[in-house]
Amino acid sequence: MKKLTNRQQQVLDFISSFINDEGYPPTRSDICKALGFRSPNAAEDHLKALQKKGVIELQAGSSRGIRIVHSNQHHEIPVSHESEQGIPLVGMVAAGSPILAQEHITQRYAIDESIFPMKPDYLLKVSGNSMINIGIYDDDFLVVHKTNQVRNGQIVVARLEDEVTVKRFEKQGNTISLIPENDELLPITIDSTNEYFAIEGLGIGVIRNI
Repeated sequence: MKKLTNRQQQVLDFISSFINDEGYPPTRSDICKALGFRSPNAAEDHLKALQKKGVIELQAGSSRGIRIVHSNQHHEIPVSHESEQGIPLVGMVAAGSPILAQEHITQRYAIDESIFPMKPDYLLKVSGNSMINIGIYDDDFLVVHKTNQVRNGQIVVARLEDEVTVKRFEKQGNTISLIPENDELLPITIDSTNEYFAIEGLGIGVIRNI
């Protein structure tokens, strides 16, 4: 990765902080307000420079289509499947069984935990395109902090009956909405007292599976 200028590092740090706090990337206007740029074009120039240096990816046609890249080559060292060390990668989760059941763990990775805002407890292999508007794609690895305490706007791993899904969390009164980041899909609405619903964890980062 090429060395960043001081201003580029400020933009990257703001994007990372915004994602950690809000659960989704900032708009160009958000970047302008936070860093004092006079126009969104100035923010766009810095974003394109960061993309050229390989630290973010930009999705055309989306105001929040900014994705921080944590390449396997730079941040992960694969460990053998038999090793008990490293963060587990969870693949397909069988209906009704715990996410971290041994049969779901396909591999383990040694990861520099300091690059994430919370302790990464496991990686979940993403299936489908429900979160593409915020740069989470099919076969990506979502980095997950195991918790059931989440705030509105955050990206969560949720279990509804026999399905585990990644969505943006919103709660109003007793109504919970699991919101996809894909214009072609509709939110899932659930009563908070539903005994078949549970929050399994909080998304704290994404690693592109390359």
